[in-house]
Amino acid sequence: MQTKPIPDEAEIRAAHQQGVEAVILLFQQTFLELSERLQKMEDRLSKNSSNSGKPPSTDGYEKPAPKSRRKRSGKKSGGQKGHEGHTLKMDEKPDEIVVHPVAHCAHCQKSLKQAKAVGVERRQVLDLPEVHLLATEHQAEIKHCSECHKLTKAAFPLGVTQAVQYGQRIKAQMAYFHEYQLLPLERTSETIHDLYHQDIAEGTILTACQELAEQVAPVQEAVKDHLTYTSKVVRFDESGARVIGKLHWFHVSCNEHLTYYAVHAKRGKIAMNAIGILPNFKGRAIHDDLPSYFRYGCEHGLCNVHHLRSLEFLLERYPQAWVQKLKDLLLEIKAAVEKAVSKAKTRLTAKTLANFSSRYDALLKQGFKQCPSPAEPEGQKRKRGRPKQSFAKNLLDRLRDHQEAVLAFMYDFNVPFENNLAERDIRMLKVKQKISGCFRSFRGAEIFCLIRGYISTARKNGQCVLEALHSAFCGQPYYPAVTSLSAE
Repeated sequence: MQTKPIPDEAEIRAAHQQGVEAVILLFQQTFLELSERLQKMEDRLSKNSSNSGKPPSTDGYEKPAPKSRRKRSGKKSGGQKGHEGHTLKMDEKPDEIVVHPVAHCAHCQKSLKQAKAVGVERRQVLDLPEVHLLATEHQAEIKHCSECHKLTKAAFPLGVTQAVQYGQRIKAQMAYFHEYQLLPLERTSETIHDLYHQDIAEGTILTACQELAEQVAPVQEAVKDHLTYTSKVVRFDESGARVIGKLHWFHVSCNEHLTYYAVHAKRGKIAMNAIGILPNFKGRAIHDDLPSYFRYGCEHGLCNVHHLRSLEFLLERYPQAWVQKLKDLLLEIKAAVEKAVSKAKTRLTAKTLANFSSRYDALLKQGFKQCPSPAEPEGQKRKRGRPKQSFAKNLLDRLRDHQEAVLAFMYDFNVPFENNLAERDIRMLKVKQKISGCFRSFRGAEIFCLIRGYISTARKNGQCVLEALHSAFCGQPYYPAVTSLSAE
């Protein structure tokens, strides 16, 4: 229920009849409520992509000045020594050689048509040939048997089922433009027309994507099983998008080699149970502070980039000494872990761990001292639910209650400091939404999840996306080696 910002005339008269003290109390409560609402609005306006979880697209035209957490390396900008370059090189076996003869001497104009060349200077132009769709006609012979006097027709190749149909490579490109490059259906059709002078209906593109989704579904099921039962560290994230005009949630589960997407009408435990990974997962789940994740019995690891942004917000709005020190400590631990990894170490020393842990506890203690719990209002009936707390107090509670998950990266080098991989994987959904809008059907959202998960997995394993799509259309989708499965 929305709080009334200003008391009406009846409330003021009623307070006046009760005396001066009642009037003072009424206006004190009104001022307090208005101050709280103003503070919330100012806090909301102060949040941006650098001090909160808001995406950069919400910053508007007045973007905040970039504040990189990276320290200067002292190296010059550009490619570093030892970096493998990508210089355009000559092809040793060109497809076509065009000889340009010398007809006359450039000095005395004597004819040189009969003279023998003493050498050549080579230059190459790399370009595309003129491309068009290759029409292959399959003719199945029909023969008459002189013995039984019946007709026999030869079999068409597997997959050739229509009088006229599109082949696997052009269908792979339809899916490539629509599902990977995220072009809307109309622009995908225009792109195919501009490239190959072939008009393709939007329904044909949708049919191709449906066929592709059916082919890659077993791969994604294998990916899901591996993430659930085999992977020791899995990253999770979720983001909202509209499906048939209603808010739905897209969930991603991933690691360095695999990506699995799912769509559900809910965000929390109901959706996570339906997806089926977290209820059976026994490894360490990396995620943000969404409470639903903590309802599962696996180990947890929190994204510390989220914590750094929250601390940055406190530094800008409510600066206190412990905030900057805690931010510096998290970055110091991160640097210590990276240094140890670079030296092929598997863990920090016990002395270092104890030092970091005690400093972390001391800073939290200092923070709680400066941000105590809100006092119980005297003479008023206590409201239901948890009492309202400051942003700093809520952050301190999370950092204390989930301390093991916050510092998991310090004890186990397999645990990342952040959850950037999952955020990058889920970002494709937001890009799709910006380019093409919402999903018109729930099945369309499911198809997007299947194909994008397959594409993301292929890319993480160094596969060419077009070739992976073509293989899927040919009935041999790419299975990552990490799943220990084959197309069989």
